[in-house]
Amino acid sequence: MRNGKRLAARQSGFTYLGALFLIMLMGMALAGAGQLWSTASLRAKERELLWVGNQYAQALRSYYRSSPGVAQYPLSLEELLEDRRFPNVRRHLRRLYPDPLTGSLEWGYVRSFDGRIAGVYSLADGQPRKQARFPAQWADFDGMGSYAEWQFVAEKAFMDGLPGNGSPMPPAATGQRQ
Repeated sequence: MRNGKRLAARQSGFTYLGALFLIMLMGMALAGAGQLWSTASLRAKERELLWVGNQYAQALRSYYRSSPGVAQYPLSLEELLEDRRFPNVRRHLRRLYPDPLTGSLEWGYVRSFDGRIAGVYSLADGQPRKQARFPAQWADFDGMGSYAEWQFVAEKAFMDGLPGNGSPMPPAATGQRQ
């Protein structure tokens, strides 16, 4: 009988070690899945940031191009929603979009020479996962080390506004940040 008890104790020890090993493997698999989910989520937010930034750049360009008299950028992003410089209100943007990375409506501003908003950038910390293969108008984002360097400036919003295409450029943004 003693041998039977020893054998049972040995088998339960191996069962216990097997269960611990299985739990360890499951934990490693869950950690890997969590890492994949985190990476996929960040990439989706970066794609959304590119889309939202492009919307702001296009709206700023539209505001600039439709200026009566002297062309100028808006003093605030709210002016893109209701441009009251005309008898009938014009809308250059449907709504103010939050920064996909921070979830906030607060953006950093690239200012033109006269202090008006010529572009926006994210206030998120961290280094972007995306480092290459940007759309043509944002090709200079390649290899940038922070989201703040992804500056969505109106003069880059359309390819016809680039030098050499026969279109005049709006006043250059100074890159000053707010």
